[in-house]
Amino acid sequence: MSKENTLNIYSDEGPINDIQSLLSSITYLEDVENTTELDLSDFGGKHGLEPEIFSPQKPLVSSLDVAEYILSKTGPISTMKLQKLAYYCQAWSLVWDEEPIFHENIEAWANGPVIRELFNYHRGMFDIEKVLTGNPALLTKTQLETIDAVLDFYGKKSAQWLIELSHSEEPWKDARRGLRESERGSRIISLESMANYYSSI
Repeated sequence: MSKENTLNIYSDEGPINDIQSLLSSITYLEDVENTTELDLSDFGGKHGLEPEIFSPQKPLVSSLDVAEYILSKTGPISTMKLQKLAYYCQAWSLVWDEEPIFHENIEAWANGPVIRELFNYHRGMFDIEKVLTGNPALLTKTQLETIDAVLDFYGKKSAQWLIELSHSEEPWKDARRGLRESERGSRIISLESMANYYSSI
């Protein structure tokens, strides 16, 4: 099954209330926890991945590289939407390409999956046009095809639609288990949970 066909799994929803979207954005900008260092030395082992995925010979792609490529295709979008698009790029890369597209962890915040390193870059912004520290040239042809397929399906959805979709799916729900709906949290959404869930739908 092609990457594009795999994504024929969601149904459209009605228009999003602008007030609701704005309130969610404000909550998102306030949803900040203490920054944690990412230890890549045991990244593959922690997530059940083969060590060669993160070998020195393979360029280490970051969420900033992915985000800059996304913005080059979409133009300016909200930072919330950028976060969710990056999340779905990671999710479907795990399914289609059997490896993560970027190395950073994804955390289960109240407004959905968030990559802290990307958040630290755009912190305080509502919309974003470029990620100046991102380098899409590090992306392989396969990775570019994966991002393009994700954008073809999710790219025209609103930020609120993407938030609600991620809230309905098991990886975020599992990581948030025991937390109240609006409670702050920084639990990691595991690559294993993402790969298992999205490969099953």
